[in-house]
Amino acid sequence: MTTAQGSAPGSSDGIVYRPARPADAGAIEALDSSFITTTVFRATASEAGFAIREVPVDPPVRKVFPPEEHDEQGSGGAAGPDAEADARTYVALDGGTLCGFVAVGYAGWNRRLTIEDIEVAPGHRGRGIGRALMEHADGFARERGAEHLWLEVSTVNAPAVQAYLRMGFDFCGLDTTLYAGTPAAGEQALFMSRPCR
Repeated sequence: MTTAQGSAPGSSDGIVYRPARPADAGAIEALDSSFITTTVFRATASEAGFAIREVPVDPPVRKVFPPEEHDEQGSGGAAGPDAEADARTYVALDGGTLCGFVAVGYAGWNRRLTIEDIEVAPGHRGRGIGRALMEHADGFARERGAEHLWLEVSTVNAPAVQAYLRMGFDFCGLDTTLYAGTPAAGEQALFMSRPCR
């Protein structure tokens, strides 16, 4: 885990990680979360469960998230008097410019920390920033007493799925209708989880 003012372990690029402040809201909302991918995941549901396979796409898929999908954080999925204590957002700063964030919410009833949103600006991807943000989320999960981290990702977002697999997440569910009636209609939702470290 990184310190609130330090760089990611093994990083010499000077990225600073800290809890988000109210003044960060505009930069978080403005962060470019778009991506381009040459593969997508195809999920097939059956009575016995589901199967997932990665397939190439030509031409590549470019995905831009509409504003209403960009920031679902709100209270981090928490409700009630402890909502603020059960939600947290961490930011990554490069020379004072916000280049990534993770927003999380803790649910005590099942001791789950939900990754509500995690994004890294395109020019900063592949540098370990997403992994460092996830480790901050994991630290908050342990602080709250969570047993596992959980997230939802579209089958189209193969780069994110691959990153989550490298971070130790496993597939734990599929929803074939979650995006019906939204700009992401036709995509399917994959659910992934990992134990807290």
